Amino acid sequence: MKPAAFNYLRPTDLEEALGYLSEYGEDAKILSGGQSLIPVLNMRLSTPNYLIDVSKISDLNYIRQNDGYIAIGALTKHIEIEESTLIKEHIPLLAEAIRYVGHTQIRNRGTIGGSIAHGDPSAELPCVLTALRGEIVITSLEGEVILTPEEFFLTFLLTSLQADQLIKEVRFPVIKKSSGTSFEEVSRRYGDFAIAEVATVVDVNEEGKFTNAQIAVGGVNPVPTVLGEVEEFLIGKQPSNDVFEKVHEITMESVEPESDLHGTAEYRRELAGTLVVRALKKAFNRAQKGEIEWIEF
Repeated sequence: MKPAAFNYLRPTDLEEALGYLSEYGEDAKILSGGQSLIPVLNMRLSTPNYLIDVSKISDLNYIRQNDGYIAIGALTKHIEIEESTLIKEHIPLLAEAIRYVGHTQIRNRGTIGGSIAHGDPSAELPCVLTALRGEIVITSLEGEVILTPEEFFLTFLLTSLQADQLIKEVRFPVIKKSSGTSFEEVSRRYGDFAIAEVATVVDVNEEGKFTNAQIAVGGVNPVPTVLGEVEEFLIGKQPSNDVFEKVHEITMESVEPESDLHGTAEYRRELAGTLVVRALKKAFNRAQKGEIEWIEF
């Protein structure tokens, strides 16, 4: 199929783009990398009267270090994040997760703003952003607003982004050098959206006990979800098979997946528990700067 007819607009700066959004609102769609939007247009699941191509707004393409976080402009491509030494040094969790995004061709075109705006709960970047308690900077002619992932992601493929608003920047907190991180995912094929995924950051003291844990899961709830009960349970505990069994149990109770052609709800629930345990073991080893052989339960 081919998309329905539309008017093509190509602003050269942010103010012009926001002017179009303010004028056309619900009749317009933003085009950046097009990796999600073009298939939707071709299947006529969306038929906007105006397509606003923001790909030439160079001011929205950057990776910068600020006070305590890395700011990534909305039009920064996945491949630029993957190759960034700043990301590899300060946000290793993102550097690990970005390699799971589609294939090389997709990462060469897709943008971080497009991925976040699409709001797919199985996508890698929303899961990482949620685990790190990052922020999304939204802009319009009325000004800017900063939202947390919990405020931004509402349900499957639905966000709080309004018709006259545009994602300007995504902020990821810098991860401490002493922390351990891990991203785990299972999909039908490499490059597919995740059946389930986990992003994890942990801190460990000299006694080998967890002093901090940040965990988010994707693909098993309508939005990427922080596992707060698991995080609280881990504090002050030393890794053991009993601890990990309890983590597995709490995780399964904390998610509410739905069955689809890729797997049953029960399979996704079990998979989420397994991936959380796997990610925690790897993150703990990385925080300890050594490999510990765990006995599988």
